[in-house]
Amino acid sequence: MPIAADGKMVKMSIVPCECKNGMTKPRTGPLFEAMLNPSSLKHTQSIQYDESKASGKSSKNVRFVSVGNDTISFALLIDGTGVVEPAKAKTSVAARVDQLRRVVHRYEGEEHQPKVVRVLWGTLIFFGRLQSLTLDYTLFKPSGDPLRVKADLSFIGTMSAKEEALVAKRSSPDLTHEVSFKAGDSLPLLCQKIYGDSAYYTAIARHNRIVNFRSIPPGTTIFFPPLR
Repeated sequence: MPIAADGKMVKMSIVPCECKNGMTKPRTGPLFEAMLNPSSLKHTQSIQYDESKASGKSSKNVRFVSVGNDTISFALLIDGTGVVEPAKAKTSVAARVDQLRRVVHRYEGEEHQPKVVRVLWGTLIFFGRLQSLTLDYTLFKPSGDPLRVKADLSFIGTMSAKEEALVAKRSSPDLTHEVSFKAGDSLPLLCQKIYGDSAYYTAIARHNRIVNFRSIPPGTTIFFPPLR
C-alpha cells in the first residue's frame, strides 16, 4: 500500500484530463479519490498479430501488426456506514457514486465519448477511457438507500495524436535518442533536456513500457522518439 514520505497513506485518485499542445494533461477541478485503495490491480499489455493462413499452407504465418492498448482493472469500495471514514459518512453512497460517474462515465461534450482520465496510485500513472463500470450494492438502509457498494472499473489506455507519433518512431535509431539511464537521472529532467518540456515524461514512460517511472534501474535503455 503506497505510503507518503510523511507516513500518511496515499489514496488512489482518478482525474479528468484534457489535451493541450498535443499532450494529455490532468484538468483542474473535480476528481475522485478512493476511500480505500484497491486490494489488487490487473494491468494487461497486449500485442496484435495477423494470423492469416496462406493458401495451400497447413500452418498460419503469424506476423506482428501492432502493440495493443494497455488495460487496467480494479475494484473500489464506497462505504457510507462511517466505519471506513467517519467524516465522509455524511456524504451518501449515492452521491459518491454520482461523483465517480461524473469523472469517468459522463460523455465529453462535443466528443460524444467518455473523458480521458488519469489514474494515479503510487508508481502507477495511467491515462485512458472507461471500458466498463459495474456497481455491486451490498448493504442498504431500511429505506432502501445504499450504504455500501463495490465499484469494479476497467480502463483502456489512450494517447493523443502527438503521443502516438512518439511511439510510431520507436525503432528508428537514426531519428531516436537512446539514453542509458544513470543514477541521479529522472525521466522529467531527461525530457526537459531532450524536448525542452518535462511534461513529456508520461508519454515516454508509456512508450518504453515503464510502469515505475519514479524508480528506473541505472543502465536501463530509454528511447526518446522525435516529436511530429
